[in-house]
Amino acid sequence: MANTQRSRVSPQVLQADIEAFMALTAIPGYAPANPDFAFSSIAKLHENLQALLATEFHAQNTLAAARDAAQAAQWQFHDAILGVKNQVKAQYGENSDQLAALGLKKKSDRKAPTKSGKAAATED
Repeated sequence: MANTQRSRVSPQVLQADIEAFMALTAIPGYAPANPDFAFSSIAKLHENLQALLATEFHAQNTLAAARDAAQAAQWQFHDAILGVKNQVKAQYGENSDQLAALGLKKKSDRKAPTKSGKAAATED
């Protein structure tokens, strides 16, 4: 009966299964009544598993490389936009509409700093 679990087999169980398969290769005269469990059928399943695990491994490496490349591109783009903002500020000024168009505040839109003094002491 086929197990249709949606989760992966744990690494310990998978390793035990592989070791059982290796042990099966050393059993002479193995001839099960059910042909689904014949050595040739199990050997094909083992080959398929190994091929798919290798494919998964390569896909994970490809994904990691793509993730690293995308991250590098993000930082390169971010640094370039920071440079653009500085250039717009230098070319058009700190109070320009062009600076505001880039998402920065105009100097005139900023609140003047207020003195955060203590409340006036009351005289008794």
